[in-house]
Amino acid sequence: MDNQDDRASFHDMSLSTQEDWQIIMRHNIPFAQNGGKRILDHLKLLDGDFGGFAVDRLTHSLQTATRAYRDGRDEDYVVMALLHDIGDTLGAANHPDIAAAILKPFVSEKLLWIVQHHGIFQGHNFFHHLGLDRDMREQFRGHEWFADTEEFIDKYDCPAFDPEYDTLPLEFFEPMVMKLFKYPLNSIYKRAMETEAAE
Repeated sequence: MDNQDDRASFHDMSLSTQEDWQIIMRHNIPFAQNGGKRILDHLKLLDGDFGGFAVDRLTHSLQTATRAYRDGRDEDYVVMALLHDIGDTLGAANHPDIAAAILKPFVSEKLLWIVQHHGIFQGHNFFHHLGLDRDMREQFRGHEWFADTEEFIDKYDCPAFDPEYDTLPLEFFEPMVMKLFKYPLNSIYKRAMETEAAE
């Protein structure tokens, strides 16, 4: 049960005090450090959602991560692969942007760029079937991470629709997700969170 004495006193943020924010940060640190659990819970919403594909969206995500893991990619890359389509349930028109927003404080600029652009890059394999330009990704030709994004699609995302593939379960990836989402690499709140966590 929530303790009313352990809440900020302001009703208008412009009137908040340092004491208020000390209370809020005491609550925020454990909440933020458990972000990986909330990410995993949201990823589970993809279970059973086939959308016409040969495997459901969760299996596709797990299979993409499994392929990256078995290819020797580091944990940050594997988690990016696992979460690349997490936005499917919320943003049918912009799912890469949702995945990128979730990952942005926690991964390198390179991994962020890959996840944010993977939709356009994957489009090379099917856009022409929908009357779209399959070479839409060519607008990024020459970008320093073009080849890396192309590789992500070709090696991990594109072939990850195989019902017969020996896909690792979500539980295998849970420690990686929890570790990645414990502390942000880049966030306007990074310093405050680190200071509060250290006290």
